[in-house]
Amino acid sequence: MTPAINLLKKLKIKFNIHQYEHDVNETHYGREAVSKLDPLLHIVAGQIFKTLVVNLNCDNKSFAVCVLPVDCHLDLKKTAKALDCKKIELADPNIAQKITGYLVGGISPLGQKKHLPTLIDLTAQQFAMMFVSGGRRGLEIEIAPQDLANVLKAHFVEITT
Repeated sequence: MTPAINLLKKLKIKFNIHQYEHDVNETHYGREAVSKLDPLLHIVAGQIFKTLVVNLNCDNKSFAVCVLPVDCHLDLKKTAKALDCKKIELADPNIAQKITGYLVGGISPLGQKKHLPTLIDLTAQQFAMMFVSGGRRGLEIEIAPQDLANVLKAHFVEITT
């Protein structure tokens, strides 16, 4: 079990786990998840979400989490505005791993070492269920968007280009 799964079980949140064999040569983790889950579950790419850690005001002291579809790009200006800061940038992968407790490609928005402000892209609300990393590569959690937002105390905001 991962911290993400343990948290959902502890809170008695309804969710499903989906696993697939991760290709160690694959570095496009979101695209891999889509290609391996779609044939089994008949979902669209926009239903699978990636978790990005951003550095607020580029100071390496304050961070936030952004959850967005794997087939979209983070809009840094929209995200900075939503987080009420002047400028943001993607956190260094090593720092993201250290502060979340997860490896890049398996960073879950759930069960991180420290609770960070979290934004979920508005598009999540169009689905009954969405998929987020379960805390390791090849492990996805299927969860209702509102349940995810409630657990994370997250806000739905337009954060993609």
